Amino acid sequence: MNVPLVALIGRPNVGKSSLFNRFLRKRLAIVDDTPGITRDRNYSLCDWNGREFYLVDTGGMIPNTKGAINRMVLEQAEIAVDQADLIVFIVDSKTGADEVDERIAHNLQKSGRNVLLIANKADGDYEENDRFRFMRLGLGEPLAVSATGGRNIGEALDLIVEKLPQAESAESESDALRIAVIGKPNVGKSMFINRLIGQERAIVSPVPGTTRDAVDTPFEVDGKKYVLIDTAGLRRKARVKEDLEYFTTLRTLRAVENCHVALVLIDASQGPSVQDLKVIEDAVEARRGIVLAVNKWDLVEKDERTADKFTIAIKEFAKTIAYLPIIYISALTGQRVLKTISIIDHVYENWQRTIPTPELNNFLAEITQKQPPAAVQGKYIKLYYAAQAGTKPPSFVFFCNYPKSLQRSYLRYIENQFRARYDFEGIPIRFRYKKK
Repeated sequence: MNVPLVALIGRPNVGKSSLFNRFLRKRLAIVDDTPGITRDRNYSLCDWNGREFYLVDTGGMIPNTKGAINRMVLEQAEIAVDQADLIVFIVDSKTGADEVDERIAHNLQKSGRNVLLIANKADGDYEENDRFRFMRLGLGEPLAVSATGGRNIGEALDLIVEKLPQAESAESESDALRIAVIGKPNVGKSMFINRLIGQERAIVSPVPGTTRDAVDTPFEVDGKKYVLIDTAGLRRKARVKEDLEYFTTLRTLRAVENCHVALVLIDASQGPSVQDLKVIEDAVEARRGIVLAVNKWDLVEKDERTADKFTIAIKEFAKTIAYLPIIYISALTGQRVLKTISIIDHVYENWQRTIPTPELNNFLAEITQKQPPAAVQGKYIKLYYAAQAGTKPPSFVFFCNYPKSLQRSYLRYIENQFRARYDFEGIPIRFRYKKK
């Protein structure tokens, strides 16, 4: 279940963010000639030939002086070395290795960690043939690539996947249900855990960001085993600036990857925010079961429809996650805290749900007969049959004559019909459409 972490490191302006975007095949990081310009999203789940890993861009620093640049780049490299399963060390083919490169390389050699050396900005044959001058860094033969031109990008991803540790079994040795308690800082995660297990296991403080590491707490309810993972507060990525908070966020993501169900806490006194939505999106991207718990409900002035109004506000704010269950709790008073476990149990069952193939295809025939897909450019679209490809979460494959011509509205129709017929509450189910 543990997804490897690959960190891109190097001095400013060697093209880390450009490679980050090229590897992901989408523009997530800001690219500019000014050193340290990275200020927005700096990590994302990457998939290459069926192997998933977190890709991390370690940019985002704007020091005041040249000396500060060197010091902060080295500090960042040290943190990356400590956290990552593979270090991708990027150097500049056009300028060659300088003193900062040499110091980073020296630290990497001493660490004994898994390293891939990449010479970026090899836009032509001259730079590619000249890559061997970086051998003096002592990190093996470099691969020459061009983030802007796309040269050897596939080869670089092949090498990354080859150097990653073997994928671990999706099942933990323990039979405990693992719950990651996540949310933005100061939403009450540690207080919730303390209330649930009835003892002061986690430090509780009104200062945001008290929890720095993911902490596992085993407990039992009615003889069933659980593990609560208390995580440092997730913030919207644009706000993650300091080294400590930056890699605290990565540890939180890895905690989500190692859980079965993510319990997302939202602050009732503030209402749903963009930060909350981003936290939820991280759990959806990890394809975990998800439960929303609106904490600090004791601080809200209520009438008989307050909860309904709040639920409507959350689902209007984020219509794409309307399938998530919502419970209103108070970690301070204990209101409905224990009830979250029964909801988590139910979502976990849904996460493992299997639909027999004959039933699945009878249902497909029923919904396509009720509303057939619209013809596109004279092509009549036919969905022939479906199969469940996996669980955790449930994944379905549909075979079709023109899968690329299916309109988004019809794809939403299919998902809505599935959710209406079967209980997939709290589950980001997956649909794929293949040509027969």
